[in-house]
Amino acid sequence: MKIKNLWASTALGVALAFPQLTPALNAQAQSQAPSAQDQQKSQTFVGKIIKAKNGQYALLTDEQTGKGAFLDDQEKAKQFEGKNVKVTGTLEASRALIHVTDIQLA
Repeated sequence: MKIKNLWASTALGVALAFPQLTPALNAQAQSQAPSAQDQQKSQTFVGKIIKAKNGQYALLTDEQTGKGAFLDDQEKAKQFEGKNVKVTGTLEASRALIHVTDIQLA
């Protein structure tokens, strides 16, 4: 029982310590989450542009849980590092990647 609690508290501690460094696989859209058929439709995502631990720029949509997605237009994303933005694009959920069509300050 003690080992199980130790693992649970260790996992929780790691998750809370690094939420901004590695966006999770799920991006949260401003509207409802898309179904598998709707993933190719353009969506608007709101969040903060961060530089992840691996050096890539990502959109962090929930700072407390670390949820977000990487952005395919790294040059455009770099211009907004640390800022709250609205990103328009299509989500490739299997890769946690947003194919960016536009980024604007929120």
